[in-house]
Amino acid sequence: MKRGKRYNKSIKGYDNNVILDLKEAIEQVKKLSYSNFVGTLEVHADIKVPKDRDPKSIKGAYTLPHSSGTSNVKIAVFCSPDMEDIAKKAGADIVGLDKLTKDIKAGKTDFDVAIATPTVMASIAALGRELGPKGLMPNPKSGTVTEDIASAIKEYKQGKQTFVCDEGGVIHMNAGKLDMSTEDLMENVHTCITTLEEVLNKSSSQLLNSLHLAPTMGAGVKISYSKE
Repeated sequence: MKRGKRYNKSIKGYDNNVILDLKEAIEQVKKLSYSNFVGTLEVHADIKVPKDRDPKSIKGAYTLPHSSGTSNVKIAVFCSPDMEDIAKKAGADIVGLDKLTKDIKAGKTDFDVAIATPTVMASIAALGRELGPKGLMPNPKSGTVTEDIASAIKEYKQGKQTFVCDEGGVIHMNAGKLDMSTEDLMENVHTCITTLEEVLNKSSSQLLNSLHLAPTMGAGVKISYSKE
């Protein structure tokens, strides 16, 4: 794969075969980032997918202990007409059921999170083909199927994030902005890994094949993960 000049300049003198501890890796990622904007610290976890599970069935949600402010995430809410005003007042960007369903069937999925009340789940089950591959199908495990839609909207607007494992067994998560302190980013990474441990009911040493950190734009760094 041919790399650009800025990428090549950013890795000059860097040995990408080295394996670093968490603190060293975060500091190295900050140096390797070459974007003109404040990049994000990305966590790429290559996990040991259980033999009896489809990788795409592994999903969940997490809230970082340290965030860089209110998220600009766009939220769609599936609900009955009597709940629409509640969703709108809570900050939902798209609200409805029939029209929203038709729009999605037509290929319009211009939102980041979909939330639904339990009563409408049967009505939107047919959207699994459109929303499932994109990780957007409402799911109780991620808190996106709930009667308390106002609280769910608030959580996601304040930075709650979802993740889904890809077909290759890799989970991609965001752990904060690179202008945050190394200590805060370390705690955020720990939260990401703890979430994976809870979802898979295994310790990090049992579930990880490898773990890499990377900036939005720049080379990745392999780490030897430890909670200490």
